Amino acid sequence: MKSARTPAPRALRRSLAIVRPHLRGKASLIVLGMVALLADVVFRVLEPWPLKFVVDSVSVSLGASTGAAAGIPQASLGLLVACAALLLGLIVLRAVSAYASTVAFALVGSRVATELRARVFAHVQSLSARYHSTASSGDVVQRLVSDIGRLQEVAVTAGLPLVGNILTLVVLVVVMSFMDPLLTLVVVAAAALYAVSSRRSSQRITAASRTTRKGEGALADTASEALGAIRVVQAYGLENRLAGAFASGNDRALTQGVRARRLAAGLERRTDVIVGLATAAVLIGGGWQVLSGSMTPGDLVVFVAYLKLAMRPLKDLAKYTGRIARAAASGERVADLLAEPVEIADGPHAADLPRLRGEVAFEAVQVDDGRGETVLRDLTLHIPAGQHVCLLGPSGAGKSTLAGLLVRTADPRAGRVRLDGIDISRATVASVRSSVSLLLQESVLFATSVRENIRYGRLSATDAEVEDAARRAFAHDFVCALPEGYDTVLGARGGTLSGGQRQRIAIARALLRDSPVVVLDEATTGLDPHARTLVAESLRELTRGRTTVSITHDVTQALSADRVVWLEGGRIVEDGAPHDLLAGHGSRLNAWVRHAEDERAAHAGAGSQT
Repeated sequence: MKSARTPAPRALRRSLAIVRPHLRGKASLIVLGMVALLADVVFRVLEPWPLKFVVDSVSVSLGASTGAAAGIPQASLGLLVACAALLLGLIVLRAVSAYASTVAFALVGSRVATELRARVFAHVQSLSARYHSTASSGDVVQRLVSDIGRLQEVAVTAGLPLVGNILTLVVLVVVMSFMDPLLTLVVVAAAALYAVSSRRSSQRITAASRTTRKGEGALADTASEALGAIRVVQAYGLENRLAGAFASGNDRALTQGVRARRLAAGLERRTDVIVGLATAAVLIGGGWQVLSGSMTPGDLVVFVAYLKLAMRPLKDLAKYTGRIARAAASGERVADLLAEPVEIADGPHAADLPRLRGEVAFEAVQVDDGRGETVLRDLTLHIPAGQHVCLLGPSGAGKSTLAGLLVRTADPRAGRVRLDGIDISRATVASVRSSVSLLLQESVLFATSVRENIRYGRLSATDAEVEDAARRAFAHDFVCALPEGYDTVLGARGGTLSGGQRQRIAIARALLRDSPVVVLDEATTGLDPHARTLVAESLRELTRGRTTVSITHDVTQALSADRVVWLEGGRIVEDGAPHDLLAGHGSRLNAWVRHAEDERAAHAGAGSQT
């Protein structure tokens, strides 16, 4: 967790660091934008001069005879028209330049944001299960969508004008120093006073903005959690409780947001006072020089116009400091996300796995939970190709962790996992995962068509192969009965289907994948008896001839396995054929089966009494 006292310049540097790699390949747009921006500055500096010529010539025509006015022609209609045309031309050229620079930098900003968002999303997907088990999904989405969007918006609405205004300030200070060095010192002093005033405010605004963004991420997580479990929320009458939690977080985010805006507003108002003092000083000094004859009225008009132009960057700096500080806070949150280490990645010499038979071996494996607790301790297990092994044991024994090692959602801290004798840490992650089909208790379906949900098992599959997989999973009939058959678009997480139907779609996806190893993690838990029977038929088709590792609380499924492995305390305490273990009256499998039968008898007795 980053400290709230992280200096604003550091936050800004981190934001720029994550953006910089995505500027490559956009040189032409950046050059176009910079040229147009420089042209805008030049035309802005030239804009007051037609007004100077008009004021000086009119002054001479009215009898002005100061030394500084020598050589200035009297006003004429031709001169006035020429100056008006020149002024209009400068304004039009400045408008065209400003438009071109805005569009060019907007395109750069949009493309950079698109690439950065894709990079962050890919990075998040590559993070381990350990990270995702503790991270706030709402906050991650907030960083991915809102924080990157704020970076893009501020780059165009604040960064671009800020760069133009700083260039304008530098050019004006140079030009004004030639016109009157003494009065130019007023502008320099005002800029220095602003720099001192804004330094501390910028840091405090960034800190408040960072806290606000964190609070908004927590809000997004609360809302996502509540809406994702809306049926439970409504069934248990938790609406008011969750609404209260949401309102509390909302108030905290509001408080910090108001604080950030109050600090920014205070900086803007202090800058207004600084600009006012500088303008008053120039009016006094410039007016006195006009009276003494060392400056013409037109010179004073130009100088005051330049002063106004020079002061505008200071006012805009104050206005944009708040926006940029908030963007820096957003950028730092994105940088923090990108800084999360990728635990599971291809090694420098990783190679794709060949087509496997399905032999699985765990050799002296040790796994921690990320908090210092050991989940698996020096575990060794060999599973021949084609064998069905059922993992049993109490909660927290490490069953799901052991199964997860096969799909590399985590890597062991010590020991090796091998497929057909090949250490999977030396293979590409993609080839390891394509060699294993994972089926979870909660079938994860996506808000797309049934056909595409099945095709996710193998993206290159044809429609005929998709439908064949559905038939083998005993899903074809109910899919055809859907309103648009295989083209029916499912609701979020497949919520428009029953649990058994979702599971059979997931089994069809695994069948299409055609992996030599299958992992079943509570694949039939929570289904009614009829749905369990249908899913069991699909599972038999899926596991036929494949190495299968299953985790289950279903006695029938456990006893139908070739082998039962009982895990406890991160170790294997029983291993053998189900009938051999059942024969031992002191075995854990025997006690577990008898307990399950007693529970079933008790439920049956309660049912007959009712």
